[in-house]
Amino acid sequence: MVVKHLTIDTWVKRHAAHQPTKPAMHFEGLTWNYQNFSSWIEELASALQNELELKRGDRVSYYGKNSDTEVALFFASARLGLIIVPLNWRLSAIELNHIIADCGAKILFHDGKLTQHLPAILLGLSAQAISAENHLKHLTDKNKYEKIITYAVRSDPLFIVYTSGTTGTPKGAVITQEAIFWNAIMSIHAHDLSSTDHTLNILPLFHIGGINIQMMPSFFIGAQITLHTGFDPEATLNSLENEGITTTVCVPTVMKALSSHPKWDNLTLPKLRLFNTGSTDVPIEIIEANHSRGIPMIQVYGATETGPISTYQTPSEAFSTVGSIGRCGIHTQIKLIQENGEEAPLGHPGEIWVKGPNNFSYYWNNQEATDEALVDGWFRTGDIATLDGGGLYWFRGRLKHIIISGGENIHPAEIERLLNKIPGIIESAVVGRSDRTWGEVPIAVVVCKDAKLDSKTIMAFLVDQIAKFKLPKEIIFLETLPRNTMGKIQVDELRKLIQQ
Repeated sequence: MVVKHLTIDTWVKRHAAHQPTKPAMHFEGLTWNYQNFSSWIEELASALQNELELKRGDRVSYYGKNSDTEVALFFASARLGLIIVPLNWRLSAIELNHIIADCGAKILFHDGKLTQHLPAILLGLSAQAISAENHLKHLTDKNKYEKIITYAVRSDPLFIVYTSGTTGTPKGAVITQEAIFWNAIMSIHAHDLSSTDHTLNILPLFHIGGINIQMMPSFFIGAQITLHTGFDPEATLNSLENEGITTTVCVPTVMKALSSHPKWDNLTLPKLRLFNTGSTDVPIEIIEANHSRGIPMIQVYGATETGPISTYQTPSEAFSTVGSIGRCGIHTQIKLIQENGEEAPLGHPGEIWVKGPNNFSYYWNNQEATDEALVDGWFRTGDIATLDGGGLYWFRGRLKHIIISGGENIHPAEIERLLNKIPGIIESAVVGRSDRTWGEVPIAVVVCKDAKLDSKTIMAFLVDQIAKFKLPKEIIFLETLPRNTMGKIQVDELRKLIQQ
């Protein structure tokens, strides 16, 4: 078969030719070698095109926890030029319904364990729900599938990854196959990845980090991946100690859970050569705890819109640059912009702007948000950093009002919009409170005209509207919200108040 365009599924196909028996992916007791995995991808692509009649540019959503089926679907979609929309299964049915409607998905592949939520998720939509396990995983009759005809190219979009917007409406960042390729190049540089590596992926595949920090780059380089359905401390520690894992990505919340586990102090990590962390401001003590074992912990900085790798430390510099978010990636450009629009001098804070071939292309169906986020190809991250004389970047804070809880982004505006719909609430504000387990948790501050309105009633209204991790951990009642002379709510004052 002649492949006209080198879409990223070609990575697996080429490794199947060079190293057919090499393990590609291990999942729940089953190991796919590169030859078997490549064949499965081809079968899936044929089924998607000839049985489900999906065409280049069609959107296909996936609702479920991590699985080998989902990964195979990623590559089969790349083969055909389909666009995958991985859904955060932790979101409420209302939130998921909005996303599916926005992207116009034709198919909702789902984990059979989550079927009870499907009627509410698909309410009023035309998307067809299909069990991923039953329809995709157990294809054995290859002869029933026809030849694949595709015009897909590497510039085609492959993912729409939804990220909460500052207005409370999720935005779908469109990521092309080309962006995934360039991100893989930088990941290989950041992690010193090679075909001898064995990557453990415990991050969710509905986030760009789970997809793209190490997993896709590992397939690119021909390494081995062990995929877990999600994060479980016991299972993670077992893999790190007994399965020859060489590298993994752990957000700070995950690292805290691992380091507090009874097995942690006596754990042997015979093959592990580095930890990767990021997604939020990383506590120095977490980094130093791993460095005391002689294992470098590197930080990678980025966002969904940057694919995500923008800046990073390398293992060789990890011990000498603790706390830094590293240097500019080898294929990205970074500049720090002050409020006056000028670039910040060395040592002075500025908003991080990123330009590179791994950046997202646009927000799906949202030109206004695209125009706001992209300036001449530069993505405005909303994060603040400084640059030192040695070329290292240091994270200093966030320009955008955002809460990061357990690695999940929570935009207060989304919760505030719902709170303000409740009869009896005059106005509200949501801010983050420091939390040892989650990093931050959302706290709601409300002003009510109804003295009988209580926390229980407010929570009952919210519980089915948003994901559980977004629910306020406490509701504080005030007579007025603190405001400055321009009438703007003083978020810093509220943060001080809720810490008391």
